[in-house]
Amino acid sequence: MRKLPRAFYDRDTVEVAQDLLGKHLVHRVGGVERVGRIVEVEAYLGPHDLAAHSSKGLTDRTRIMFGPPGHAYVYLIYGMHSCMNIVTQAEGHASAVLLRALEPVANVELRTQGPGLLCKAMDIDRTQNGFDLTGTELFVRGEANASRIAIVKRPRIGVDYAGHWARRLLRFYEKGNPFVSRV
Repeated sequence: MRKLPRAFYDRDTVEVAQDLLGKHLVHRVGGVERVGRIVEVEAYLGPHDLAAHSSKGLTDRTRIMFGPPGHAYVYLIYGMHSCMNIVTQAEGHASAVLLRALEPVANVELRTQGPGLLCKAMDIDRTQNGFDLTGTELFVRGEANASRIAIVKRPRIGVDYAGHWARRLLRFYEKGNPFVSRV
């Protein structure tokens, strides 16, 4: 498996979201490589998407989303849970893919079904906000010719406030995988 290049992330957000399924998220912590297979994601399409953080414009919190693709956007929810997104498309577009669930592969002991649990299990917090995913500490890897998986499309979770954007089918997960957060 090879680390994904920046060009992988510099594409349409929905395509990136679906193509991340089956890839491995890797976080090297204290010489140990924690690895989880991505099985569930959500796409956030930029400032026009009322469910996206970038819909509030450029702020200190969202600055990473407006930056170049292939960077981690990690934020805190409910004052206690970290969530990790991957910035996609061209700089200034402010779109990203939320990682919702992982299937543990190596050195992952805790539950990974949900964005907060995923980050806790992978030891990801706001200190990784802005990390370049083409680096050596936090990255995604996968096969160039990976086999296709059956993808389910559903509305995103927890964005009811976003009007018609809440009903858009922008949540993608691997059909039948037991590590998906909600079916």
